[in-house]
Amino acid sequence: MGRKEDNIKRATEVMHNRERIRNLAIAAHIDHGKTTLSDNLIAGAGMMSEDLAGKSRVLDFDDQESARGITINAASASMVHSVNGEDYLINLIDTPGHVDFGGDVTRAMRAVDGCIILTCAVEGAMPQTETVVRQALKEKVKPVLFINKVDRLINELQVTPEDMQERFMTQITKVNKLIRSFAPEEHKSDWQVSVQDGTVAFGSAYHNWGITVPYMAKSGISFKDIFEHCHNEQQKELAGKAPVHEVLLDMAVEKLPSPLIAQEYRIPNIWQGDLDSTTGKAMIGCDSDGPLSLMITKIWMDPHAGEVAVGRVYSGTIKQGESVWSIGGAKAERVQQVSMMVGGDRIPVPGVSAGNIAALTGVRSAAAGVTLSREQDSTPFEAIRHYSEPVVTIAIEPKSLKDLPKFVDALRSLGKADASLQVTTNQETGEALLAGMGELHLEITIYRLEEEQGIKVNQSNPIVVYRESISDDNKGRSFEGKSPNRHNRFYVEVEQLPEEVVTALREGHFGDGPVRTKDAKETGNKFAEYGMDKDLMRKIYAINGTSVLVNDTKGIQNLHETRELIIEAFNDVCKKGPIAEEPLTGVMARLVDAKLHEDAIHRGPAQTIPAVRNSIKGALIRANSVLFEPIQKIRIDAPTEWAGGITRQLNTRRGVIEDMPVEGDVTSVLGKMPVAESFGFSNDIRAATQGRAVWNTENAGYQQVPPNLFHKIVAEIRQRKGLKEEIPGEANYTD
Repeated sequence: MGRKEDNIKRATEVMHNRERIRNLAIAAHIDHGKTTLSDNLIAGAGMMSEDLAGKSRVLDFDDQESARGITINAASASMVHSVNGEDYLINLIDTPGHVDFGGDVTRAMRAVDGCIILTCAVEGAMPQTETVVRQALKEKVKPVLFINKVDRLINELQVTPEDMQERFMTQITKVNKLIRSFAPEEHKSDWQVSVQDGTVAFGSAYHNWGITVPYMAKSGISFKDIFEHCHNEQQKELAGKAPVHEVLLDMAVEKLPSPLIAQEYRIPNIWQGDLDSTTGKAMIGCDSDGPLSLMITKIWMDPHAGEVAVGRVYSGTIKQGESVWSIGGAKAERVQQVSMMVGGDRIPVPGVSAGNIAALTGVRSAAAGVTLSREQDSTPFEAIRHYSEPVVTIAIEPKSLKDLPKFVDALRSLGKADASLQVTTNQETGEALLAGMGELHLEITIYRLEEEQGIKVNQSNPIVVYRESISDDNKGRSFEGKSPNRHNRFYVEVEQLPEEVVTALREGHFGDGPVRTKDAKETGNKFAEYGMDKDLMRKIYAINGTSVLVNDTKGIQNLHETRELIIEAFNDVCKKGPIAEEPLTGVMARLVDAKLHEDAIHRGPAQTIPAVRNSIKGALIRANSVLFEPIQKIRIDAPTEWAGGITRQLNTRRGVIEDMPVEGDVTSVLGKMPVAESFGFSNDIRAATQGRAVWNTENAGYQQVPPNLFHKIVAEIRQRKGLKEEIPGEANYTD
């Protein structure tokens, strides 16, 4: 039996022993070496050849990933590692570092209990490192730290041992500061990482060695030995004495929690059901005999098996051939195959029990973020919240009409596999709008359509998604919306929501959608914690994204019968605001009065919806509509002599430079830039620095469009959407 087969056999034996399972992710900034490290861990555990480790990138089994040298999919792999003669099963998820694929990181964090945060010894903790640490801690995932590329400090930068230790301390302090800011209250201090505790490792993923204080004690290697081995180009010998897979997997086993420990504090954070119910207790106890609770965190397309759903089993056991419900799905579906993942291989097994990561085929209605259960009406897991929203859109259509059915199918699959991608299709024209996190995100999506699905497409230039809001409020100046038959009238006032409430809405603190009458009191109390009027917010009707609808009327007969229609009209306006039909953000609409016809037949959908829609839109215009545009944080590092070219590029793109720290002969330019100005930036910055610049961006929310550009941008959007040229005024909504 080969080493790989032996490992697969041991993995299937240990998967039922929950104390000996570790589910972990590797998360870091782009190009800090995550995939190289993952390969070495898999190779060390005997799942691929050690000579290829770090070069073959087994988890980047997607052609695009190998071609671009970046990780796009969060792949997963299971491996066995022995500590003191005991086998442990490590389920490892490799995550992308590029900002456009941040959604994959968030979803991966839902599936794991521990996380190796990887930083680069030379570059330090970068903006995206901060984002992934925040995502991990929000999901109550315990972090440990690996400082990679230590050999470069010694060989390229020629630092002294003292200087090296000082650099390490700076990084550790920075990561601990992030942990203190974002960790759950009860873990702010005991989750701090430290060299002495063995929760910080150093090494070189590329050269295959690593070290921690406990491993130094076990192996007798000292800090001085490491310095000398690197200095004397003896890294291969060092890898023999301190192989990175052994050091890091030891750290994972000893310092990161098993599902038995982690689920106790993670379940209340990610599941809103009754914790004293049978299901609640089974999940907290990670009980493999309890009711099935499985959350899908990823869908990927296998050319032979079709859609493969990968997810974490929190309780029960998922078995081949059984019927399960995707909560929210129309019917139960049969699981055709259950497997464990090993790099690009799926190893079929009869069942996968609580505490493990499973790969399933046959469940067509599964999508990233969906809960699977044996009961149709089980409580689903909390929706996975993404920190950034899609900000760039392109229109695409198949080049050949005969591809249309295949095209619609392929888009449905892409939308399921990537929850950060928004897909809307026009059934008549076959045109589809794809909204994504950035240019690269959409480029990869098009590549998948063309190369993997064989559908050639025409695409438009990228379009930015703006947001509509207001700069004033119209308290006491409600706007009247009349129904087409003139028998019903609705009066609405709108006001801006405070910034902290908008942030909390975006992060999902209040939920989304219509608020049931029985939940309104509790939801109102949550808003009161943010300084809102408790009595007013207890009358909440609905939440849509970052806007809310409140029924602030008193004693209006039959109003409750039109409640759903009022919410529908509000949702319409949230999708398409009055000035440019862009989504609405940060607004509270208050229904303050209504006059309804006593006969229900005269206040149906065709009367109520347009009346409410007009009153909200008119109120928005009365409160001075404004436009918000998406902004990116940007950091550009380049040799100091090119700094002038970089600042010129940013200035011509309405960029704002916030800081320009200099370290050695490298200048970093830190600032912000509108997404609308970012297209083609990569080519221009390369030209301006002769390819010497390294940069990265991160979405930084929305900012109001400067007043001098407002009319120009609104006119461009309206023209593109085929709307009348002039911006509507209040008069447009009085009829």
